[in-house]
Amino acid sequence: MSKDDLISICGAGGFIGGAIVADLRRQGFTRLRAVDQKPAEFWYQRFDDVENLQMDLQDKAACGIACRDAAAVYNLAADMGGMGFIENNKALCMLSVLINTHLLMAAKEAGVRRFFYASSACVYNGDKQKQFDVPALKEEDAYPALPEDGYGWEKLFSERMCRHFREDFGIATRVARYHNVYGPHGTFDGGREKAPAAICRKVIQAKLGGQHEIEIWGTGEQTRSFMYITDCVHGTQMLTNSDYFEPINIGSSEMVSINQLVDLAEDIAGIKLKRHYNLGAPKGVNGRSSDNTLIKAVFNWEPDTRLRDGLELTYAWIHDQLVQGKASL
Repeated sequence: MSKDDLISICGAGGFIGGAIVADLRRQGFTRLRAVDQKPAEFWYQRFDDVENLQMDLQDKAACGIACRDAAAVYNLAADMGGMGFIENNKALCMLSVLINTHLLMAAKEAGVRRFFYASSACVYNGDKQKQFDVPALKEEDAYPALPEDGYGWEKLFSERMCRHFREDFGIATRVARYHNVYGPHGTFDGGREKAPAAICRKVIQAKLGGQHEIEIWGTGEQTRSFMYITDCVHGTQMLTNSDYFEPINIGSSEMVSINQLVDLAEDIAGIKLKRHYNLGAPKGVNGRSSDNTLIKAVFNWEPDTRLRDGLELTYAWIHDQLVQGKASL
């Protein structure tokens, strides 16, 4: 990409999309189009020197505007959130298939050269994630298909759509399977937040409110890997600009239990809390982490920000938001 090529970032009002816009600006790209359905005041990061458009990308005409004259398109737009959202909103998650389908059709018509699609570790076969201490997931573990119901099926279908638009129409599609991205400038309350942000918020609220208790969804033994936002942004752009075209994991290989995640947040806060386990709450699969064998072989790189380091920065940002009244204590 040339620095004066037009790049369209769809879902730019969200956590990852906003971070990609910020990084492209930092690199000196001068023609950026940011698109999101949310009103501008609800975007996590918004820049006045960027073409900011509020549009619903489930609509085909909106996708045509988003892709017009663009050399590259980043598709991070989706109706999604943490496990509490995706387990209870399967139909809404499935409807995101309209976004990627219409964007690919518009990209074909507009002659877009590069098309990035943000997929998810939720595409992986659920039978391979039943134990807490499970082997890390390799890219081939998506088949035979048994993804997360709703959200995971939509992601896997959209991966195939990208593949066939590449094979049939020559669009250079790139697909990343994200593993639990976290960091500042993201959702931390309201029901759509991921586990690191939710745990940080709960610990901060307990400390500031003087109620030294915390609710944990499930047994706390569920295991995950969590990737810091700067690693996500770097890996995304590295993949988009590469010649590698198969779906690939972009995630940390540092697997921890939810209890260990709470341990880290408590240590950062300098507090110990009484734990209550809500066994009826959404908790997802028992174990999931990223096998990074392929990304290391292809790019000689993998996400490597330590969870403790990234969590400290996330905790500090959420703390400031709560103190400033951005959410209820």
